[in-house]
Parts: sequence; C-alpha cells; structure tokens
Amino acid sequence: MRFETRILLKEVIRFRPTTIDSGSTVAHAAEKMCRDEVGSCIVLKKNVPVGIVTELDINCKVVAKNRVPGDVFVHEVMSTPLITVGFDKTIEDAANIMMKNKVRRIPVVEDSRVVGMVTVRDILAVSNEMNGIMSNLIEINRLDELVDGICDECGCMSDNLVSVDGNMLCPGCRKEDEPL
Repeated sequence: MRFETRILLKEVIRFRPTTIDSGSTVAHAAEKMCRDEVGSCIVLKKNVPVGIVTELDINCKVVAKNRVPGDVFVHEVMSTPLITVGFDKTIEDAANIMMKNKVRRIPVVEDSRVVGMVTVRDILAVSNEMNGIMSNLIEINRLDELVDGICDECGCMSDNLVSVDGNMLCPGCRKEDEPL
C-alpha cells in the first residue's frame, strides 16, 4: 500500500478567480479585490489573460507615486508576463514555480484558460493540516508502544509494558535483556 503525498492543485485552489479588463482603472480593480477579499485580479484583454494586478502593484506603482487610482489604468501597472501553473499539477509544483519566480500567487490554467488561483497561504494551510495529521499519527504510535498490564516475565503490574520478542515486558525486565 502506498500513501499518496502529492496533493493535486484542484484540491486547494480558489476556482473562478477575480478578473478585470485591461482598460479598467486601478480604483475599479481595488474595489473588486475588496469585494472578493483577494489580493489580486487577473487582467484580461479580449477575454485572454495578459497579466495580473496585485496589492503590491497598486501600492508601489500607484499609491507610493501619489497617482490617483481612478486615473490609472490596470494595463499600466499590471505584472507581466503572467506566470501560471497547470491544473493537473501538484501543490509542490506550484510552490516550486512560486519560489523560482518570487511570487506569492499564481493562476491555475487548463487548456489555456484560467480556472483558479493558488496562493502561498493555500499551500501553507495544507502544510499545517498535514503537520497536524502527522503529529496525531506520531502520538497514536507512542500510545501503542506503551501498554498497561501484567509483565509476561515477572508477573508484576505495570503501566509501561513494551513488546519485546512477542512478550510484554516491564522496565525492570527489559533491562535484564540488555547486553552489559
């Protein structure tokens, strides 16, 4: 039996990411991001993804330069080229692409069409969940190792029996079996 550790992106992505037309203003993009509670919009030109505008783009290219968001178009500040990952890939694949390109989110594509978005936060959530599961499995394994009962060797009651060569032994009897 093999335990599958490669988690597919379709298990963690946010489907139907927020999109905006390249001719829209940054103010409109910010409104959409606030409405959808996301940190980016996929920029479309004639319904084809051409870039992404993020909170960082807005902060560094508009706000920090004291530009008026309603007067700046998304195509002026979007990040290009659009870095994507395939729908059939794993979260490990996505994480590697993020690290290589130094980005925190990437659109997920299927047949050249954006179907979702995956973020560092999505990957960390899965990682934390897996760490919790592993911690519980380790704890269960520890509980299985120590048993209450009567020692097969000396007949004394113990809350610290361990199986040694098919016999349940207390700490005192286990020490007798250790080489000097």
